[in-house]
Amino acid sequence: MPPLPLKLLVPAVLAAVLLAPAPVGAQSLAEMAGQMILVGFAGDTADARPVRALRAEIAAGGVGGVMYLRSNVSSLSAVKAMNAAFRAAAPSPALPPFITLDQEGGAVERLTATVGFKEIPNAATIAATSSPEDAGRIYAEMAQSVAALGFTVNFGPVVDLNLNSANLIIARYGRAFGTTARQVVPYAEAFIAAHHRAGLLTALKHFPGHGSSTADSHEGFVDITRTWLPVELLPYKELIGEGLADFVMVGHLIHTGYSSLPSSLAPEWITGVLRGELGFDGVVISDDLEMGAIREHFGLEETVTRAVRAGMDVLLFSNTADPRPTLGAEIRAILLAEAGKDPSFRARIEESYDRIVRLKQRLAGAVAPRPQPPPAG
Repeated sequence: MPPLPLKLLVPAVLAAVLLAPAPVGAQSLAEMAGQMILVGFAGDTADARPVRALRAEIAAGGVGGVMYLRSNVSSLSAVKAMNAAFRAAAPSPALPPFITLDQEGGAVERLTATVGFKEIPNAATIAATSSPEDAGRIYAEMAQSVAALGFTVNFGPVVDLNLNSANLIIARYGRAFGTTARQVVPYAEAFIAAHHRAGLLTALKHFPGHGSSTADSHEGFVDITRTWLPVELLPYKELIGEGLADFVMVGHLIHTGYSSLPSSLAPEWITGVLRGELGFDGVVISDDLEMGAIREHFGLEETVTRAVRAGMDVLLFSNTADPRPTLGAEIRAILLAEAGKDPSFRARIEESYDRIVRLKQRLAGAVAPRPQPPPAG
């Protein structure tokens, strides 16, 4: 018998799992799966149809967060109104949505001077012209402005080491603070501390290290087998050890010495190195799973199931490759269908949900950051 089409599978799977018993603290397995999904969206006003649909999805527990691109920003007042609506849609005060953006400074930013936002230099320029203390003041002003608009997560700092001056995605845009962990870590600490004071979460990126690469994972596979060095893990080791890692964002990087799969789909990297060797027990988030490195080689179902089995907690989809309002529901149906077939996959969803709730409790003001255990070795 051929499998059901996805549009028929969605309601069938949801109906089955909504009746399943759930761990304490969750209404259903469907709610837990929804918290693992973070999607981009169309629209740039609170009353735009796609924004209203996304608000309804948040309220129903269908997705756990949203991601802004520059196309979503028409004005600062419109952004603030959208974010207030996203926050108001939260299914409970303990589960505020992750409202996310990339606001590094320099070329990588969603809020720009065009709409009246004060821009700051890129990481390389800040490290070259400012002490970590001065950088902290620069980042504090930016973080306070981002938080005032209602965001809850800024995807930074970049902790890649600038090991290849011809790098197409890190060096080219000055996104790295330096070439060594000793240079990078103090500025990353300043970035994180400024955001924490403003009530924002941050994400260390791009694990296991994009700075030595010779290609751009937005375009296709990036093989770091011959260029990557173990020192690229040092910023993660130090910042995780200091309890400063809220999220760790995993890139789509292939090192055949570890796995033939991109790091975002490879248990050797996420479960083995990040959790096992570096001792990270927080929330692991993917880089955009619609980048060429993933979508050109894996279908949606394989992407979702491989990522979760590898140890991923939050699945980030920009919803730009084939934009559609049903993407969140499609991803959740895949998660629930696989959980229905495999108890170990269901356990992975429950594990991710617990980590996400723990982090969201900090957004809700319930608990302070937890120190991480010391890294192994």
